[in-house]
Amino acid sequence: MSLWTSLEPASTSVDPGSTTTVRLRLRNTGDVVDEYHFTPVGEVAPYITVEPASIRLFPGTTGTVRLTFAPPRTPDATAGPNPYGVRIVPTEHPEAVTVPEGNLTITPFTEIRTELVPPTVKGRFRGRPKLAIDNLGNTKLTVSLSGSDNGDQLSYEIHPANVQIEPGRAVFVDALLKPKAITWFGPKEERPYQLGVQRSGTTRLDVEGMYVQRGVLPRWLATFLGVLLTLAIAFVGLWFAYKPKVATLAQPQSQSVAASALPAPAPPLPTEQPPTVSPPEPQAPVVEPAPPVEEKESDSGGGDGGGGGGAKAPAEPEEEKPAAPPENTAAIAVQKLQASEPGRHICYRTYLRDLGWQDPVCDGVVSGTEGQGKVVEGVNIAVAGVKGVSANGLIRKTDWEKDWKSAADGVDLYIGTVGDKELDLSGIGVGVGEGSVCVTPRLQDNGWYNMSCSTSEGDIRWIFGGDVSRQKWIEAVKFTV
Repeated sequence: MSLWTSLEPASTSVDPGSTTTVRLRLRNTGDVVDEYHFTPVGEVAPYITVEPASIRLFPGTTGTVRLTFAPPRTPDATAGPNPYGVRIVPTEHPEAVTVPEGNLTITPFTEIRTELVPPTVKGRFRGRPKLAIDNLGNTKLTVSLSGSDNGDQLSYEIHPANVQIEPGRAVFVDALLKPKAITWFGPKEERPYQLGVQRSGTTRLDVEGMYVQRGVLPRWLATFLGVLLTLAIAFVGLWFAYKPKVATLAQPQSQSVAASALPAPAPPLPTEQPPTVSPPEPQAPVVEPAPPVEEKESDSGGGDGGGGGGAKAPAEPEEEKPAAPPENTAAIAVQKLQASEPGRHICYRTYLRDLGWQDPVCDGVVSGTEGQGKVVEGVNIAVAGVKGVSANGLIRKTDWEKDWKSAADGVDLYIGTVGDKELDLSGIGVGVGEGSVCVTPRLQDNGWYNMSCSTSEGDIRWIFGGDVSRQKWIEAVKFTV
């Protein structure tokens, strides 16, 4: 070994988003002039800059290089101690590699982003918003959830009431709002509310929302019933005020009139024999002429004799047009795959701007383009063996789609804004009825993101993949179940 090294200090700490510096001293203990090249190694190597990248030393001389640590303020900068090293390769003796080691402690930081989806819900008896919580810090996040409003006009059911979120992950929490008083008639009423996200020992973070409560019965029905009741009361009042008097003109008949009305008794019959009456002569029955029978037209056409016209020739059969082949959707693909390989499957295809729908792929195969700048406007998904699928699209520069879509096993589900060149798909929320689902998105200029999977336990069965800030569009995507 012809090299002596020393890290000063050997251990240091740094806050994400800031920098710190460590000096690396080395001495050429050999007897020849040598040049040394430096390369950082370890999990934090992407955050290390060595200046200068190489140094030339004469025998017995000492040199110093500077190591600058600059971890970003993102979930990728894992909090805690992180060992690192610097590989030193001498030019004259490349086999004599030296790796001095040190330790870098990245301090933890917490950053939460919350959003109500949708921010305004409408209903007569209940509302069902979803709360999206993103952990943008570099430590695991445990929060509790609660609801409140001015005047205590709403009740809240939140499932689950406590969640744990890994760094760089997001969860969706279901909330159920119920008004404590029902509005039967009248205009809709706006009731602002807050869903609170609180970590232990910190101030509660409130997310503002609006619940619009509608009347159970429409306003025109109340007006109609009021007018009908007024007319009924007026009619009853007029009836009693101008009740018609009805008199009968029938008079009882006297006993004599009743007796004279009886028929007189018949005179006695004479004693002579009655004259003999001969029976009438029988008459021939009248026979109605039978209706003429229409002759059927000959199938072979009219003959030469008889002067009658021949039968009409049968019409030419219309030529049948070939049916158009069915569209190759994700449901057709997953049904074929399930028939050949029974089990859990997910098939999908993407709609690319200016290119249209791509052929469906299944179970982790890439759908879309990589590095071509093509925009994914919509996604078609179908599943098998997971008891159905639900999904929603986060649209770039706008917001989430109005409603979450759901589909049973083997049925097509569509999300996105196909054909609208102003709106791009920036993120995808997806869940399955049984087990878990994983999504891996590729975003504009950012490459592939890490795979995100939903949990298969409890009530959280949703996972989000994409850009929550809605600044980048999706170029390609992969799903697995």
